[in-house]
Amino acid sequence: MDYTRKLAEFCSGVAYGSLPENIILKSKQCLLDFIANVYGSLELEPVQRIAERIKSLKNAPNSTVLGFGFRTDIQNAAFINGTLAEAIEGQDGLRFGGNHSGTAVIPAALAAAESAGKSGRDVIAAIVAGYETANRISASMHPHHTLSGFLPTGTCGTFGAAAAAGNVFGYDAACMVNAFGNAGYLVPLSMAEQLMGGYTIKMVQGGQAASAGIMAAWLAESGITGIPVVLEGSELQGGFTQITTCRTGGTPVWERITDGLGEVFSIEDVYFKPYTACRHTHGAAQAVLELGKEKKIRPDDVDHINVYTYGIAKIAVGKEFPAGGSIVSAQFSIPFVVAVCMIDGDLGPLQLTEKRLSDPAVVNLSKKIDVHSDDDLNKMYPDKTASRVEITLRGGEVLTRQIDIPVGDPRDPMGNDALTEKTLRFAVNRDRKAVMKIVDMVLNLEKLTDMRELMESV
Repeated sequence: MDYTRKLAEFCSGVAYGSLPENIILKSKQCLLDFIANVYGSLELEPVQRIAERIKSLKNAPNSTVLGFGFRTDIQNAAFINGTLAEAIEGQDGLRFGGNHSGTAVIPAALAAAESAGKSGRDVIAAIVAGYETANRISASMHPHHTLSGFLPTGTCGTFGAAAAAGNVFGYDAACMVNAFGNAGYLVPLSMAEQLMGGYTIKMVQGGQAASAGIMAAWLAESGITGIPVVLEGSELQGGFTQITTCRTGGTPVWERITDGLGEVFSIEDVYFKPYTACRHTHGAAQAVLELGKEKKIRPDDVDHINVYTYGIAKIAVGKEFPAGGSIVSAQFSIPFVVAVCMIDGDLGPLQLTEKRLSDPAVVNLSKKIDVHSDDDLNKMYPDKTASRVEITLRGGEVLTRQIDIPVGDPRDPMGNDALTEKTLRFAVNRDRKAVMKIVDMVLNLEKLTDMRELMESV
């Protein structure tokens, strides 16, 4: 079958000069979105505690921890930078793989490039190689991988991180095959139940994948070998895609790993998030925010709110937000998202502070919200991730809005201007001119000769 080998050959050969202009632009947009999410996560107390622990280790100062102003070893830098990109839940993603490749791929690419003194063009190539790897592997198992209890950002992201690091380090195809084989051995379990339970360990999945991917690449460079058919498996039926889908009886579609490789780029299908919550909540969030702009709605005027959505969204984010709930509980709760959007008129970093999570006004309004699975919206899925919000006011008036395709989808994209606005919004109190300088640096990344200039600026 040779799916692992073909993917490794592609990743070792990705170079800036061979990439189409639209793919180069999308890779830069992914990096800009990554930085926006890093800024947003700086507001979160759990992230600050993780940074303090990493700083206290006083490891070799080889790589930059973004936003915190200190340096540490490459693996820990990748770990915390990936955590920063993941924690705010505003990260990019691929609908048809259920994963968020950027939180694993980009921190690995940045740490590797900074340590090796590489250029912006090198990082662009590494991002493309990493996204293609993580996205294609996750797509080959979707949705059975997630239904079997795994989060593909952590699992498939490890392969993407290994591909990105290996590309930066200039590995040939044989070394990249071993990096993939090693990644399959080091990949974190990345339990979906941790997310569903609202536990904050979920926020490290991208960082853990980035760190493990770098180690997998290093070990390959040191001559440590991994099975060359790690994705598809041998006659022992122990391939990564096999053992992580078998719980549901799902069969991997291996062709998705290699079909159109080098001609069709999965990064084109990546969406961006304007809001800091699970993508399944975005239709409801957008509907409420649009209604709020048309008519001022006070929480006391609300009698009840019904949110209608598709089945997977009902399962993943339909649960109520409990009093004393965590950041993760809030990000994966339509009732919380709708409540805070109605009260604040926004859903960004400031809506996820500890003070906001415990605000009685938000918690009380969330209890007036019920989430339902809707047959008509189910029929639209997965082509469209539609949600409908119906707000019943105390006088009997009903306000309704349905969103079929949330903003950020490639069919309703966030371009350079929207991503710049997101970066400024998520940067909260940072100097606007300094942030705009970083935006300009990212959007002209191909001109940057040394990535350390960008890393030290963020």
